[in-house]
Amino acid sequence: QVQLVESGGGLVQAGGSLSLSCAASGRVFSALDMAWFRQAPGREREFVAGISKSGVTTNYADDVKGRFTISRANAKNKNTVNLQMNSLKVEDTAVYYCAADVAAWPLSRATFDYWGQGTRVTISS
Repeated sequence: QVQLVESGGGLVQAGGSLSLSCAASGRVFSALDMAWFRQAPGREREFVAGISKSGVTTNYADDVKGRFTISRANAKNKNTVNLQMNSLKVEDTAVYYCAADVAAWPLSRATFDYWGQGTRVTISS
């Protein structure tokens, strides 16, 4: 089993920045493909960004390219994946979920087995 705990959500004005973090445990972190998804009110959950086990390959949804950056730390006692969000827009408001899987390829269309509880991001105008 993999446990995922997100943090870093909050309220920020449009144009601002937020950094989300997801701490993973329960499995060798470098054996997991990781991703961030989001679900806005009244909408289906959607892929935001993904990163491969090694961190070499990343993938982004079109509407966050150039604004969001996914990264990961595969170091001992620092098994985290981060999402740096810049130039935030009102439409980025959503609950953001961290996801993990042992074989998620392609990242943007894979099914992820493990999910965090989510962290809420609210962007005000």
